[in-house]
Amino acid sequence: MLIVQFKAATGRAEQENDPNLKQKLIVWQQPQHELAMNEKPQNRYQALIESIFLRHYQKGLTVVAFSRDELVSTAQDLKIAIPSNLGDVLYSFRYRYPLPQKILDTQPAGQEWLIEGAGRAKYEFRLVPINRITPNPNLVTTKIPDATPEIIAASSLSDEQALLAKVRYNRLIDIFLGITVYSLQNHLRTTVKGLGQIEIDEVYVGIDKHGCQYIIPVQAKGGGDQLSTVQAKQDIACCAEKFPELVCRAISAQFMDDSRIAIFELCLDDGGMVRPVEERHYRLVPAEQIDAADRQSYRRRA
Repeated sequence: MLIVQFKAATGRAEQENDPNLKQKLIVWQQPQHELAMNEKPQNRYQALIESIFLRHYQKGLTVVAFSRDELVSTAQDLKIAIPSNLGDVLYSFRYRYPLPQKILDTQPAGQEWLIEGAGRAKYEFRLVPINRITPNPNLVTTKIPDATPEIIAASSLSDEQALLAKVRYNRLIDIFLGITVYSLQNHLRTTVKGLGQIEIDEVYVGIDKHGCQYIIPVQAKGGGDQLSTVQAKQDIACCAEKFPELVCRAISAQFMDDSRIAIFELCLDDGGMVRPVEERHYRLVPAEQIDAADRQSYRRRA
């Protein structure tokens, strides 16, 4: 507890031993451990993930294993509030925020740490070549008549849900892949051998004019989140395990800053790296905003 005094004439708080002061103010200082308990989630998450990494890391390692239970024990050791949603800690650093600086400082040039699933409630920091899936801002944009029901657009609770709805109602996967697709399930949560529990944002099935059938996992990210190569690898692994007779075509969709929707088809190369196969940009507009010049341009491109 810190005791200070208040000088009525000047309105300034001064030291207690000043004889000219007439009133005392008692200022309560929050104990340091309670300050930690009230840290913002991002700060708590950084402290947790940094502590877990540094506990296991040794110079030269390319894989650093840890378990989900360590999030709880580490929070107790650091005297910070245990996150109510442990999964959000890992999600944040896989898709939303950079890893803490002390972890980044251990990365060799041209490589980065990713967090991957390694089994039920088990994870790994894995050092891999830097690989970003980001929209090309210079790519041509195709206007699509917006078929999203207004009540859906008005009621979406998140960027991800809004994006999935726009992709579904405007049949952007059909347009992008050139096949007929149907939404099978939203937020498919399942387990994959060697990875543990995963969740796919949406799964489609499709068929082409030859009768070939497809399984299409879709990853959707709002403008603030990054498309994840880790999630794409998980989606592809899941489809290979659960739907071995169907052709997997992995899709990632992202809102861009100017309301365009970027759609990628992704695959694994021979080295297991996620690579873009194709990228297209779409803008959903009222039908009257697609004029004769637009239609002529699309004919030329076709």
